Amino acid sequence: MSNPIALAIFDIDGVVRDVSGSYRRAIADTVEYFTQGHYRPTPTDIDRLKSEGIWNNDWKASQELIQRHGQTTATAYSIDYEVIVAYFQERYRGRGDDPSQWTGYITQEPVLMSAQYLENLAEGGVPSAFFSGATRGSANYILQQRIGLVEPILVAMADAPSKPDPTGLYMAIAQLEATEPFGLPVLYAGDTVADMATVRAAKAEFPERLWFGVGVLPPHVQTDSDYQNRYCQTLKDAGASLVVPHIEQLTAEAIQSLLSSKAS
Repeated sequence: MSNPIALAIFDIDGVVRDVSGSYRRAIADTVEYFTQGHYRPTPTDIDRLKSEGIWNNDWKASQELIQRHGQTTATAYSIDYEVIVAYFQERYRGRGDDPSQWTGYITQEPVLMSAQYLENLAEGGVPSAFFSGATRGSANYILQQRIGLVEPILVAMADAPSKPDPTGLYMAIAQLEATEPFGLPVLYAGDTVADMATVRAAKAEFPERLWFGVGVLPPHVQTDSDYQNRYCQTLKDAGASLVVPHIEQLTAEAIQSLLSSKAS
């Protein structure tokens, strides 16, 4: 293994797994259900909401879309948040808490990252961890059951405030630094404006450290070149130092090149 050169922290949804047919589908289902079938948000509608940078929690995003539809149609939707969460979870995860029994959309998510990729990063001097707004159960479902990682470092929804608050990012870094040198450059890879805003917040608080936001284009935006270009520009405008179509293009060599360009 090479000497460590940087720490890589990964978001999960849209980076490690394709959630266009799961989380985003569950958002659309939930909004449609609670607006009595009058409004089903499109992927563009959901992207537009998330581009505001504060709707990382998909339960709250669903609630916000319901409320906004009510405001535009002068319809009062008074729905308890916990009821929204319960419906969303039944669609996304299925019933019950046992991952082996889940039957929802989560079981159909395409995997975007392999264990071998993470091993190659580590061998190239880039140890990694995960910071996600997903629940610990759903995050571990993809990391452990689908990818096969053993006890990955993970900061999940219940562990830290929602992004763009960088607390969860610091927590993941601290766990890595229990075994790695202190003060290495940090890359945070995510697919939303909130992810890039998280890096900006960390950079503002600890400017003595090198921070890099890496934007990842989620699969659903890559079906249309104009949409892909606009999404890429949105991530860059939000602070991404680099944007890649697939997370595994963020190799140790690419990271070294990014570090070198910053030093020059």
